[in-house]
Amino acid sequence: MDNAMLYIRHAELLRERVPSFQAYPFDLPVIRSFSKLAFQKQVTFLVGENGTGKSTLLEGIAAAWGFNPEGGTLNFSFNTRSSHSSLYEYLRLAKGGRRPRDGFFLRAESYYNVASYIDDLDGGPEVPGVRSNKISNSYGGKSLHEQSHGESFFAAFVHRFGGQGLYILDEPEAALSPLRQMSLLVRMHELVGRHSQFIIATHSPILMSYPGSEIYLLEGEGIRQVALEDTEHYTVTKAFMNDRGKMLRELLADD
Repeated sequence: MDNAMLYIRHAELLRERVPSFQAYPFDLPVIRSFSKLAFQKQVTFLVGENGTGKSTLLEGIAAAWGFNPEGGTLNFSFNTRSSHSSLYEYLRLAKGGRRPRDGFFLRAESYYNVASYIDDLDGGPEVPGVRSNKISNSYGGKSLHEQSHGESFFAAFVHRFGGQGLYILDEPEAALSPLRQMSLLVRMHELVGRHSQFIIATHSPILMSYPGSEIYLLEGEGIRQVALEDTEHYTVTKAFMNDRGKMLRELLADD
């Protein structure tokens, strides 16, 4: 899939329409200096320290596309708590030459609300002899609340994501073991082969290892493209595991 065929080619902040860069979320240093973010690969990672604004930017892109800010598919319209920012109202998305057939916005912090919404829509007992049209059938046929947090995340990746889709994921590793994160890489690769695009905010160097992806680092007052080996996530994890004894002595030393 070349750049012209990506579902989102770039996200641009309509700076002239922003009422004030002194109010949230436009007062975040990265957003205050933000102009345009280009997507050139089928898998893009947004990384950075906590509080840099990567989840805020990701949420803005998702909402500008039409996803519910709390997550789910384009058809999900619930509102548990209006905590999302107005950033999406000031973003313009440049769309590719074709529309995706599938899509999902997954955010770790509100996935419980998505699961509850699905259960509410599926409310009512099964009718014997009648084929079920429950939404949970698209997630493996079992309520997401009846699975562990990690299992429910992975159920969406395996069963709900069908390909030819736009998948926007906010910290999908939050409930996944390292082994499950590697399994997610496998699933992502399958979906990339089915003409899908991923935009992912993450802290996981395992996920960032996906070959052929692009990594944007949000720091200070800017966004720049980096290699995996230049991210703090990779260097700190590698340094710790290569000599954890020394690192622990330094971290836990008495003053």
